[in-house]
Amino acid sequence: MKPQHTPKTISEVFELALKSGDFHQFSPVEGDFPVRIQISYYETLVDCTKINRFVVSEIQKNIEHIHNLEDLKNIIPFVDVKVTHDPADVENKLIKGYVVIQLNDAQHAFILVNVNQAVVGHRMSNESENEFSVVGPKVGFVENIELNIHLLRQQISVPELVFEEITVGSMSNTKVMIVYIEGVTNDQHIQTARQRLSEADADVIFDSSILDQVISDHTNTPFPLFLSTERVDRVTYALVSGQVAILADGSPYVITGPSAFLDFFMSPEDYYVPWIVGSFFRIIRIMSVVFSIFATPLYVAVLTYHFALLPETLLEPLIISRSHVPFPPVVEAIFLEITIELLREAGARLPAKIGQTLGIVGGIVIGQATVHAALTSNILLIIVALTALASFTTPIFRMANTIRLLRFPFILLAGLWGGLGIAVGFLLLAGHLLRLKSLGVPYLAPIFPFRTGNFSDSFIRAPLSYMTDRSKHLKPKSIQRYHPKEDKEDISNE
Repeated sequence: MKPQHTPKTISEVFELALKSGDFHQFSPVEGDFPVRIQISYYETLVDCTKINRFVVSEIQKNIEHIHNLEDLKNIIPFVDVKVTHDPADVENKLIKGYVVIQLNDAQHAFILVNVNQAVVGHRMSNESENEFSVVGPKVGFVENIELNIHLLRQQISVPELVFEEITVGSMSNTKVMIVYIEGVTNDQHIQTARQRLSEADADVIFDSSILDQVISDHTNTPFPLFLSTERVDRVTYALVSGQVAILADGSPYVITGPSAFLDFFMSPEDYYVPWIVGSFFRIIRIMSVVFSIFATPLYVAVLTYHFALLPETLLEPLIISRSHVPFPPVVEAIFLEITIELLREAGARLPAKIGQTLGIVGGIVIGQATVHAALTSNILLIIVALTALASFTTPIFRMANTIRLLRFPFILLAGLWGGLGIAVGFLLLAGHLLRLKSLGVPYLAPIFPFRTGNFSDSFIRAPLSYMTDRSKHLKPKSIQRYHPKEDKEDISNE
Protein backbone atom coordinates (compact mmCIF):
# COMPACT_ATOMS: atom_id res chain seq x y z
CA MET A 1 0.00 0.00 0.00
CA LYS A 2 1.05 3.62 -0.45
CA PRO A 3 2.61 5.27 2.58
CA GLN A 4 0.45 7.76 4.43
CA HIS A 5 1.68 11.37 4.33
CA THR A 6 0.67 14.29 6.52
CA PRO A 7 -1.65 16.58 4.50
CA LYS A 8 0.15 19.63 3.08
CA THR A 9 -1.10 23.16 2.70
CA ILE A 10 -0.89 24.83 -0.71
CA SER A 11 1.98 27.00 0.56
CA GLU A 12 3.97 23.88 1.45
CA VAL A 13 3.21 22.36 -1.95
CA PHE A 14 4.55 25.40 -3.80
CA GLU A 15 7.49 25.80 -1.40
CA LEU A 16 8.66 22.26 -2.21
CA ALA A 17 8.03 22.72 -5.94
CA LEU A 18 10.06 25.96 -6.08
CA LYS A 19 13.18 24.00 -5.10
CA SER A 20 13.13 22.57 -8.64
CA GLY A 21 14.59 24.69 -11.41
CA ASP A 22 11.87 23.69 -13.92
CA PHE A 23 8.97 24.95 -11.75
CA HIS A 24 7.61 28.36 -12.74
CA GLN A 25 5.07 30.78 -11.31
CA PHE A 26 3.98 34.02 -12.95
CA SER A 27 1.07 36.39 -13.43
CA PRO A 28 -0.28 36.70 -17.00
CA VAL A 29 -1.50 40.28 -16.47
CA GLU A 30 0.14 43.35 -15.03
CA GLY A 31 -1.44 46.60 -13.99
CA ASP A 32 -4.38 47.82 -11.96
CA PHE A 33 -7.03 45.11 -12.34
CA PRO A 34 -9.63 44.01 -9.77
CA VAL A 35 -8.32 40.42 -9.84
CA ARG A 36 -4.85 38.94 -9.48
CA ILE A 37 -4.08 35.67 -11.30
CA GLN A 38 -1.14 33.34 -10.73
CA ILE A 39 -0.16 30.44 -13.00
CA SER A 40 2.06 27.59 -11.73
CA TYR A 41 3.51 24.65 -13.67
CA TYR A 42 6.54 22.43 -14.33
CA GLU A 43 8.05 23.61 -17.61
CA THR A 44 9.43 20.16 -18.52
CA LEU A 45 6.02 18.48 -18.21
CA VAL A 46 3.73 20.87 -20.07
CA ASP A 47 3.31 22.16 -23.60
CA CYS A 48 4.42 25.78 -23.20
CA THR A 49 2.97 26.68 -26.61
CA LYS A 50 -0.52 25.71 -25.43
CA ILE A 51 -0.08 27.77 -22.27
CA ASN A 52 0.95 30.89 -24.18
CA ARG A 53 -1.57 30.59 -27.02
CA PHE A 54 -4.67 29.30 -25.25
CA VAL A 55 -4.33 30.06 -21.54
CA VAL A 56 -2.37 33.28 -21.17
CA SER A 57 -3.79 34.93 -24.30
CA GLU A 58 -7.41 34.11 -23.36
CA ILE A 59 -6.90 35.46 -19.85
CA GLN A 60 -5.38 38.68 -21.18
CA LYS A 61 -8.23 39.17 -23.68
CA ASN A 62 -10.98 38.61 -21.12
CA ILE A 63 -9.39 39.97 -17.94
CA GLU A 64 -12.10 42.60 -17.50
CA HIS A 65 -14.82 39.93 -17.50
CA ILE A 66 -13.17 37.69 -14.89
CA HIS A 67 -14.68 38.13 -11.44
CA ASN A 68 -14.52 34.61 -9.97
CA LEU A 69 -13.15 31.10 -10.64
CA GLU A 70 -16.19 30.09 -12.67
CA ASP A 71 -15.64 32.98 -15.09
CA LEU A 72 -11.97 32.01 -15.39
CA LYS A 73 -12.82 28.36 -16.00
CA ASN A 74 -15.29 29.20 -18.77
CA ILE A 75 -12.80 31.14 -20.88
CA ILE A 76 -10.10 28.45 -20.92
CA PRO A 77 -10.52 26.47 -24.20
CA PHE A 78 -9.61 23.00 -22.93
CA VAL A 79 -11.75 19.95 -22.19
CA ASP A 80 -9.86 18.76 -19.11
CA VAL A 81 -10.41 21.77 -16.83
CA LYS A 82 -11.66 21.41 -13.28
CA VAL A 83 -11.85 23.22 -9.97
CA THR A 84 -10.38 21.60 -6.86
CA HIS A 85 -10.12 22.48 -3.18
CA ASP A 86 -7.61 19.78 -2.25
CA PRO A 87 -3.88 20.74 -2.05
CA ALA A 88 -2.97 17.03 -2.43
CA ASP A 89 -4.84 16.96 -5.74
CA VAL A 90 -2.95 20.08 -6.83
CA GLU A 91 0.38 18.45 -5.97
CA ASN A 92 -0.48 15.26 -7.82
CA LYS A 93 -1.74 17.05 -10.96
CA LEU A 94 1.27 19.37 -11.09
CA ILE A 95 3.64 16.44 -11.55
CA LYS A 96 1.33 14.98 -14.20
CA GLY A 97 1.64 17.99 -16.48
CA TYR A 98 -1.25 20.19 -15.30
CA VAL A 99 -1.25 23.98 -14.92
CA VAL A 100 -2.54 25.37 -11.61
CA ILE A 101 -4.32 28.73 -11.74
CA GLN A 102 -5.05 30.78 -8.60
CA LEU A 103 -7.33 33.77 -8.33
CA ASN A 104 -6.58 36.54 -5.80
CA ASP A 105 -4.08 34.36 -3.92
CA ALA A 106 -6.88 31.96 -2.96
CA GLN A 107 -5.73 29.23 -0.59
CA HIS A 108 -8.77 27.00 -0.91
CA ALA A 109 -9.81 26.82 -4.60
CA PHE A 110 -7.73 26.23 -7.74
CA ILE A 111 -8.25 25.59 -11.44
CA LEU A 112 -6.39 22.62 -12.96
CA VAL A 113 -5.80 22.58 -16.73
CA ASN A 114 -4.33 19.57 -18.51
CA VAL A 115 -1.61 20.76 -20.91
CA ASN A 116 0.59 17.70 -20.53
CA GLN A 117 3.30 17.20 -23.15
CA ALA A 118 2.52 13.49 -23.54
CA VAL A 119 4.44 12.76 -26.73
CA VAL A 120 7.86 13.98 -25.60
CA GLY A 121 10.29 11.11 -25.09
CA HIS A 122 7.89 8.51 -26.52
CA ARG A 123 7.89 6.63 -29.79
CA MET A 124 4.93 7.19 -32.05
CA SER A 125 5.18 3.77 -33.72
CA ASN A 126 6.56 0.32 -33.02
CA GLU A 127 6.98 -2.49 -35.52
CA SER A 128 7.12 -5.17 -32.78
CA GLU A 129 10.74 -6.09 -33.48
CA ASN A 130 10.93 -8.59 -30.62
CA GLU A 131 7.85 -10.49 -31.88
CA PHE A 132 8.42 -10.30 -35.60
CA SER A 133 5.70 -11.59 -37.89
CA VAL A 134 6.06 -12.39 -41.59
CA VAL A 135 2.28 -12.46 -42.07
CA GLY A 136 -0.17 -10.11 -40.43
CA PRO A 137 -0.07 -6.55 -39.04
CA LYS A 138 3.24 -5.14 -37.85
CA VAL A 139 1.75 -2.58 -35.43
CA GLY A 140 3.00 -2.77 -31.85
CA PHE A 141 2.42 -0.89 -28.62
CA VAL A 142 4.54 2.10 -27.58
CA GLU A 143 5.38 3.83 -24.29
CA ASN A 144 2.42 6.23 -24.51
CA ILE A 145 -0.63 4.69 -22.82
CA GLU A 146 -3.05 7.04 -24.58
CA LEU A 147 -1.79 5.86 -27.97
CA ASN A 148 -2.00 2.23 -26.83
CA ILE A 149 -5.64 2.74 -25.84
CA HIS A 150 -6.26 4.24 -29.29
CA LEU A 151 -4.70 1.18 -30.98
CA LEU A 152 -6.95 -1.20 -29.02
CA ARG A 153 -10.08 0.82 -29.72
CA GLN A 154 -9.26 0.70 -33.42
CA GLN A 155 -9.19 -3.09 -33.32
CA ILE A 156 -12.20 -3.60 -31.00
CA SER A 157 -14.78 -1.00 -32.01
CA VAL A 158 -17.49 -1.73 -29.46
CA PRO A 159 -18.66 0.35 -26.48
CA GLU A 160 -18.34 -2.74 -24.27
CA LEU A 161 -14.53 -2.37 -24.34
CA VAL A 162 -13.84 -0.95 -20.88
CA PHE A 163 -10.67 0.77 -19.61
CA GLU A 164 -10.49 1.09 -15.82
CA GLU A 165 -7.81 3.45 -14.53
CA ILE A 166 -5.78 2.69 -11.39
CA THR A 167 -2.74 4.55 -10.04
CA VAL A 168 0.09 2.28 -8.89
CA GLY A 169 3.45 3.20 -7.32
CA SER A 170 3.89 5.31 -4.21
CA MET A 171 6.51 7.50 -5.95
CA SER A 172 5.89 7.06 -9.68
CA ASN A 173 2.06 7.31 -9.50
CA THR A 174 1.95 5.33 -12.73
CA LYS A 175 -1.31 5.27 -14.66
CA VAL A 176 -2.40 1.64 -15.12
CA MET A 177 -5.38 0.49 -17.18
CA ILE A 178 -7.37 -2.71 -16.65
CA VAL A 179 -8.94 -3.62 -20.00
CA TYR A 180 -11.76 -6.06 -20.59
CA ILE A 181 -14.93 -6.53 -22.64
CA GLU A 182 -18.10 -6.12 -20.63
CA GLY A 183 -20.43 -9.07 -21.15
CA VAL A 184 -17.59 -11.39 -22.18
CA THR A 185 -14.92 -11.37 -19.46
CA ASN A 186 -15.73 -13.16 -16.22
CA ASP A 187 -16.31 -10.70 -13.34
CA GLN A 188 -14.11 -12.77 -11.03
CA HIS A 189 -11.05 -12.23 -13.24
CA ILE A 190 -11.71 -8.48 -13.38
CA GLN A 191 -12.19 -8.23 -9.62
CA THR A 192 -9.05 -10.27 -8.91
CA ALA A 193 -6.91 -8.09 -11.18
CA ARG A 194 -8.43 -4.91 -9.73
CA GLN A 195 -7.85 -5.99 -6.14
CA ARG A 196 -4.26 -7.13 -6.66
CA LEU A 197 -3.32 -3.95 -8.51
CA SER A 198 -4.91 -1.73 -5.85
CA GLU A 199 -2.90 -3.59 -3.20
CA ALA A 200 0.34 -3.50 -5.18
CA ASP A 201 3.27 -2.56 -2.93
CA ALA A 202 5.90 -0.82 -5.07
CA ASP A 203 7.46 2.63 -5.19
CA VAL A 204 8.20 2.90 -8.91
CA ILE A 205 6.63 0.94 -11.80
CA PHE A 206 9.37 0.88 -14.44
CA ASP A 207 7.55 -1.51 -16.77
CA SER A 208 4.44 -3.67 -16.93
CA SER A 209 6.67 -6.66 -16.08
CA ILE A 210 6.86 -5.25 -12.53
CA LEU A 211 3.07 -5.50 -12.33
CA ASP A 212 3.33 -9.08 -13.59
CA GLN A 213 5.46 -9.98 -10.57
CA VAL A 214 3.37 -7.95 -8.13
CA ILE A 215 0.00 -9.53 -9.00
CA SER A 216 1.32 -13.05 -9.68
CA ASP A 217 -0.37 -15.98 -7.96
CA HIS A 218 3.00 -17.65 -7.28
CA THR A 219 6.24 -15.74 -6.90
CA ASN A 220 8.53 -18.76 -6.47
CA THR A 221 8.34 -20.10 -10.00
CA PRO A 222 10.48 -19.62 -13.12
CA PHE A 223 7.38 -19.83 -15.34
CA PRO A 224 5.68 -16.61 -16.51
CA LEU A 225 2.08 -16.65 -15.27
CA PHE A 226 0.98 -13.74 -17.47
CA LEU A 227 1.59 -13.40 -21.16
CA SER A 228 3.58 -10.24 -21.96
CA THR A 229 3.43 -8.95 -25.52
CA GLU A 230 3.99 -5.81 -27.60
CA ARG A 231 1.68 -6.97 -30.41
CA VAL A 232 -1.76 -5.38 -30.74
CA ASP A 233 -3.30 -8.40 -32.49
CA ARG A 234 -2.26 -10.78 -29.69
CA VAL A 235 -3.87 -8.57 -27.02
CA THR A 236 -6.96 -8.18 -29.18
CA TYR A 237 -7.34 -11.94 -29.43
CA ALA A 238 -6.87 -12.29 -25.67
CA LEU A 239 -9.58 -9.71 -24.95
CA VAL A 240 -12.17 -11.21 -27.29
CA SER A 241 -11.39 -14.61 -25.76
CA GLY A 242 -12.42 -13.35 -22.32
CA GLN A 243 -9.07 -12.43 -20.79
CA VAL A 244 -8.04 -9.27 -18.95
CA ALA A 245 -5.29 -6.98 -20.28
CA ILE A 246 -3.21 -4.60 -18.16
CA LEU A 247 -1.49 -1.54 -19.63
CA ALA A 248 1.06 0.60 -17.79
CA ASP A 249 2.04 4.11 -18.82
CA GLY A 250 5.63 4.18 -20.06
CA SER A 251 5.70 0.50 -21.05
CA PRO A 252 5.36 -0.87 -24.61
CA TYR A 253 4.38 -4.29 -23.25
CA VAL A 254 0.88 -5.36 -22.25
CA ILE A 255 0.23 -8.32 -19.94
CA THR A 256 -2.82 -10.53 -20.36
CA GLY A 257 -4.34 -13.15 -18.11
CA PRO A 258 -5.48 -15.63 -17.01
CA SER A 259 -2.81 -17.27 -19.18
CA ALA A 260 -2.32 -21.00 -19.70
CA PHE A 261 0.92 -22.85 -20.38
CA LEU A 262 0.00 -23.56 -24.01
CA ASP A 263 -0.74 -19.86 -24.69
CA PHE A 264 3.00 -19.16 -24.73
CA PHE A 265 3.51 -21.41 -27.78
CA MET A 266 0.79 -19.84 -29.91
CA SER A 267 1.70 -17.22 -32.47
CA PRO A 268 -0.68 -14.77 -34.17
CA GLU A 269 0.66 -16.11 -37.47
CA ASP A 270 -1.13 -19.39 -36.75
CA TYR A 271 -4.42 -17.65 -37.53
CA TYR A 272 -3.19 -15.88 -40.67
CA VAL A 273 -2.31 -19.08 -42.57
CA PRO A 274 -4.42 -22.15 -43.44
CA TRP A 275 -5.24 -24.19 -40.36
CA ILE A 276 -3.19 -27.19 -41.49
CA VAL A 277 -0.05 -25.05 -41.84
CA GLY A 278 -0.73 -23.22 -38.57
CA SER A 279 -1.26 -26.49 -36.69
CA PHE A 280 1.94 -27.95 -38.14
CA PHE A 281 4.08 -25.06 -36.93
CA ARG A 282 2.39 -25.06 -33.51
CA ILE A 283 3.20 -28.77 -33.08
CA ILE A 284 6.77 -28.05 -34.19
CA ARG A 285 7.09 -25.44 -31.42
CA ILE A 286 5.78 -27.76 -28.72
CA MET A 287 8.06 -30.59 -29.87
CA SER A 288 10.98 -28.14 -29.93
CA VAL A 289 10.37 -27.34 -26.26
CA VAL A 290 10.52 -31.03 -25.32
CA PHE A 291 13.67 -31.52 -27.40
CA SER A 292 15.31 -28.38 -26.01
CA ILE A 293 14.80 -29.49 -22.39
CA PHE A 294 15.53 -33.22 -22.63
CA ALA A 295 18.03 -33.74 -25.49
CA THR A 296 21.21 -32.84 -23.58
CA PRO A 297 20.14 -34.58 -20.32
CA LEU A 298 19.40 -37.76 -22.30
CA TYR A 299 22.89 -37.61 -23.85
CA VAL A 300 24.42 -37.28 -20.37
CA ALA A 301 22.27 -40.09 -18.92
CA VAL A 302 22.97 -42.53 -21.76
CA LEU A 303 26.73 -41.97 -21.84
CA THR A 304 27.02 -42.10 -18.04
CA TYR A 305 24.73 -45.01 -17.07
CA HIS A 306 22.90 -46.53 -20.05
CA PHE A 307 25.41 -47.56 -22.74
CA ALA A 308 23.42 -50.76 -23.26
CA LEU A 309 20.58 -48.74 -24.80
CA LEU A 310 22.73 -47.59 -27.70
CA PRO A 311 22.78 -49.63 -30.93
CA GLU A 312 26.21 -50.74 -32.10
CA THR A 313 26.10 -48.41 -35.11
CA LEU A 314 25.96 -45.40 -32.75
CA LEU A 315 28.26 -46.73 -30.07
CA GLU A 316 31.42 -46.63 -32.15
CA PRO A 317 31.04 -42.96 -33.31
CA LEU A 318 30.33 -41.90 -29.72
CA ILE A 319 33.39 -43.72 -28.38
CA ILE A 320 35.62 -42.19 -31.07
CA SER A 321 34.15 -38.73 -30.44
CA ARG A 322 34.83 -38.92 -26.70
CA SER A 323 38.10 -40.86 -26.80
CA HIS A 324 40.24 -37.81 -25.91
CA VAL A 325 37.78 -35.84 -23.77
CA PRO A 326 39.06 -35.79 -20.15
CA PHE A 327 35.77 -34.74 -18.52
CA PRO A 328 32.69 -36.80 -17.64
CA PRO A 329 29.62 -36.14 -19.85
CA VAL A 330 27.86 -33.98 -17.23
CA VAL A 331 30.80 -31.54 -16.95
CA GLU A 332 31.19 -31.51 -20.72
CA ALA A 333 27.48 -30.72 -21.21
CA ILE A 334 27.36 -27.94 -18.60
CA PHE A 335 30.52 -26.38 -20.07
CA LEU A 336 28.99 -26.23 -23.54
CA GLU A 337 25.59 -25.03 -22.32
CA ILE A 338 27.18 -22.18 -20.36
CA THR A 339 29.28 -21.28 -23.43
CA ILE A 340 26.14 -21.09 -25.57
CA GLU A 341 24.42 -18.94 -22.95
CA LEU A 342 27.40 -16.60 -22.79
CA LEU A 343 27.34 -16.14 -26.56
CA ARG A 344 23.60 -15.58 -26.58
CA GLU A 345 23.65 -13.10 -23.69
CA ALA A 346 26.60 -11.18 -25.13
CA GLY A 347 24.92 -11.02 -28.55
CA ALA A 348 21.71 -9.68 -26.98
CA ARG A 349 23.51 -6.91 -25.08
CA LEU A 350 25.63 -5.67 -28.00
CA PRO A 351 24.37 -3.52 -30.91
CA ALA A 352 22.41 -5.55 -33.46
CA LYS A 353 25.06 -5.79 -36.20
CA ILE A 354 27.89 -6.58 -33.77
CA GLY A 355 25.70 -9.05 -31.85
CA GLN A 356 24.88 -11.04 -34.98
CA THR A 357 28.55 -11.16 -35.97
CA LEU A 358 29.58 -12.26 -32.49
CA GLY A 359 26.98 -15.02 -32.44
CA ILE A 360 28.01 -16.48 -35.80
CA VAL A 361 31.78 -16.04 -35.55
CA GLY A 362 31.93 -16.85 -31.85
CA GLY A 363 29.88 -20.01 -32.29
CA ILE A 364 32.01 -21.30 -35.15
CA VAL A 365 35.38 -20.38 -33.64
CA ILE A 366 34.68 -21.53 -30.10
CA GLY A 367 32.93 -24.69 -31.27
CA GLN A 368 35.80 -25.74 -33.51
CA ALA A 369 38.39 -24.80 -30.88
CA THR A 370 36.74 -26.83 -28.10
CA VAL A 371 36.50 -29.92 -30.32
CA HIS A 372 40.13 -29.66 -31.47
CA ALA A 373 41.26 -29.07 -27.88
CA ALA A 374 39.39 -32.26 -26.83
CA LEU A 375 37.34 -30.34 -24.28
CA THR A 376 34.09 -31.68 -25.74
CA SER A 377 32.84 -34.12 -28.33
CA ASN A 378 31.54 -32.99 -31.70
CA ILE A 379 28.31 -34.98 -31.22
CA LEU A 380 27.46 -33.08 -28.03
CA LEU A 381 28.31 -29.83 -29.81
CA ILE A 382 25.70 -30.66 -32.46
CA ILE A 383 23.10 -31.57 -29.80
CA VAL A 384 23.66 -28.37 -27.81
CA ALA A 385 23.46 -26.26 -30.99
CA LEU A 386 20.17 -27.93 -31.94
CA THR A 387 18.70 -27.40 -28.45
CA ALA A 388 19.65 -23.73 -28.65
CA LEU A 389 17.89 -23.44 -32.02
CA ALA A 390 14.86 -25.27 -30.66
CA SER A 391 14.50 -22.80 -27.77
CA PHE A 392 14.28 -19.91 -30.27
CA THR A 393 11.04 -21.30 -31.71
CA THR A 394 9.11 -20.17 -28.60
CA PRO A 395 7.26 -16.95 -29.58
CA ILE A 396 7.32 -15.42 -26.07
CA PHE A 397 10.79 -14.42 -24.88
CA ARG A 398 10.06 -14.94 -21.17
CA MET A 399 9.00 -18.55 -21.70
CA ALA A 400 12.12 -19.12 -23.84
CA ASN A 401 14.23 -17.95 -20.87
CA THR A 402 12.48 -20.47 -18.62
CA ILE A 403 13.18 -23.31 -21.06
CA ARG A 404 16.86 -22.33 -21.16
CA LEU A 405 16.99 -22.42 -17.37
CA LEU A 406 15.26 -25.80 -17.03
CA ARG A 407 17.98 -27.62 -18.98
CA PHE A 408 20.56 -27.17 -16.23
CA PRO A 409 18.76 -28.98 -13.36
CA PHE A 410 17.84 -31.81 -15.74
CA ILE A 411 21.49 -32.16 -16.82
CA LEU A 412 22.60 -32.34 -13.17
CA LEU A 413 19.91 -34.92 -12.34
CA ALA A 414 20.91 -36.98 -15.38
CA GLY A 415 24.54 -36.88 -14.25
CA LEU A 416 23.60 -38.02 -10.74
CA TRP A 417 21.03 -40.76 -11.40
CA GLY A 418 20.78 -41.17 -15.18
CA GLY A 419 17.33 -41.92 -16.57
CA LEU A 420 15.90 -42.12 -13.06
CA GLY A 421 17.07 -38.57 -12.42
CA ILE A 422 15.32 -37.33 -15.57
CA ALA A 423 12.13 -39.12 -14.50
CA VAL A 424 12.32 -37.59 -11.00
CA GLY A 425 12.90 -34.14 -12.52
CA PHE A 426 9.95 -34.57 -14.86
CA LEU A 427 7.65 -35.56 -11.98
CA LEU A 428 8.78 -32.58 -9.92
CA LEU A 429 8.25 -30.29 -12.90
CA ALA A 430 4.79 -31.71 -13.59
CA GLY A 431 3.83 -31.38 -9.92
CA HIS A 432 5.00 -27.77 -9.90
CA LEU A 433 3.02 -26.94 -13.05
CA LEU A 434 -0.11 -28.55 -11.60
CA ARG A 435 0.08 -26.20 -8.59
CA LEU A 436 0.41 -23.01 -10.64
CA LYS A 437 -2.50 -20.68 -11.32
CA SER A 438 -2.98 -17.46 -13.24
CA LEU A 439 -5.61 -15.16 -11.72
CA GLY A 440 -6.99 -18.24 -10.01
CA VAL A 441 -7.25 -20.32 -13.22
CA PRO A 442 -5.19 -23.58 -13.45
CA TYR A 443 -2.02 -23.01 -15.48
CA LEU A 444 -2.23 -26.35 -17.35
CA ALA A 445 -5.80 -25.85 -18.59
CA PRO A 446 -7.25 -27.44 -20.71
CA ILE A 447 -4.96 -30.42 -19.95
CA PHE A 448 -5.69 -30.13 -16.23
CA PRO A 449 -8.50 -29.88 -15.47
CA PHE A 450 -9.31 -31.75 -18.68
CA ARG A 451 -11.61 -29.77 -20.99
CA THR A 452 -12.32 -31.47 -24.33
CA GLY A 453 -14.10 -28.40 -25.69
CA ASN A 454 -10.89 -26.34 -25.57
CA PHE A 455 -8.66 -28.53 -27.72
CA SER A 456 -9.75 -26.84 -30.95
CA ASP A 457 -7.20 -24.12 -30.17
CA SER A 458 -4.47 -25.74 -28.08
CA PHE A 459 -2.02 -28.28 -29.54
CA ILE A 460 -3.47 -27.58 -32.99
CA ARG A 461 -5.33 -24.68 -34.56
CA ALA A 462 -8.62 -26.06 -35.87
CA PRO A 463 -10.53 -24.50 -38.81
CA LEU A 464 -12.41 -21.30 -37.95
CA SER A 465 -15.73 -23.10 -38.26
CA TYR A 466 -14.73 -25.22 -35.23
CA MET A 467 -13.49 -22.26 -33.17
CA THR A 468 -16.84 -20.55 -32.63
CA ASP A 469 -16.73 -21.08 -28.84
CA ARG A 470 -14.43 -19.35 -26.36
CA SER A 471 -12.22 -21.35 -24.02
CA LYS A 472 -14.37 -22.78 -21.25
CA HIS A 473 -11.63 -22.69 -18.61
CA LEU A 474 -11.83 -18.87 -18.73
CA LYS A 475 -15.53 -19.09 -17.78
CA PRO A 476 -16.59 -16.25 -20.11
CA LYS A 477 -20.06 -14.75 -19.80
CA SER A 478 -20.62 -15.31 -23.50
CA ILE A 479 -19.43 -18.69 -24.73
CA GLN A 480 -20.07 -18.30 -28.44
CA ARG A 481 -17.99 -15.94 -30.59
CA TYR A 482 -20.05 -15.95 -33.78
CA HIS A 483 -22.51 -18.07 -35.77
CA PRO A 484 -20.89 -19.03 -39.09
CA LYS A 485 -23.61 -21.47 -40.20
CA GLU A 486 -26.40 -18.92 -39.71
CA ASP A 487 -24.39 -16.28 -41.60
CA LYS A 488 -23.92 -18.64 -44.55
CA GLU A 489 -27.61 -19.50 -44.59
CA ASP A 490 -28.55 -15.81 -44.58
CA ILE A 491 -26.25 -15.11 -47.53
CA SER A 492 -27.60 -18.07 -49.49
CA ASN A 493 -31.22 -16.98 -48.87
CA GLU A 494 -30.48 -13.55 -50.25
